[in-house]
Amino acid sequence: MPFISEDRHGDTFALIVGCWAGDLDRGEQEIARFREFAPVVAEMVGPMPYPALNSAFDALVPPGLQHYWKANFVTELTDEAIQAHLRHAPGLPAVNSTVHIYPINGARHRVPSDATGFAYRDANFATVIAGMWPDPAQNEANIEWVRGYYEATAPHSESGGYINFMAADDQTRIADNYKGNYDRLVEVKRKYDPGNLFHLNQNIAP
Repeated sequence: MPFISEDRHGDTFALIVGCWAGDLDRGEQEIARFREFAPVVAEMVGPMPYPALNSAFDALVPPGLQHYWKANFVTELTDEAIQAHLRHAPGLPAVNSTVHIYPINGARHRVPSDATGFAYRDANFATVIAGMWPDPAQNEANIEWVRGYYEATAPHSESGGYINFMAADDQTRIADNYKGNYDRLVEVKRKYDPGNLFHLNQNIAP
């Protein structure tokens, strides 16, 4: 990325990606608080059209990459959870791989957990270990990194995760992903798709 000095290219970073859609002066005040946490290695913050933000990381994930992901919801980022991230994140085998920690807040917390299929409205974060790499010959090493990272953070997380972040071998977690809403979703599936036509990704079997 051109705003990172060349002597830091290839280093592992903690990156904050923010979007403020309100008053510019207020946004600058809010962003300024992040600069107090730790030394800033690089920064590209300023007014930009939404499509520019939405496509900012396209070069990091070009077509043709290998993918293996794991995910969990998290109620609290405990000291133990943070230590697990610090132990495993620097060992990523490919620069394309990332770990995202998305906040869950605002309107999501104002809807009851049993109102929709999305059950983890009491969680505060959605995490995903996104293993991405270009060379199929490196599949084993990269998958091992994702699995080891997941196993270290899972004890500090909820049992379920966001289904769009799941891998093909996460089918055993389907009920956990929907928690108390799973049985109702099975009944809906039996009514509208008894033949299980829509069975790819994280399948709710009728």
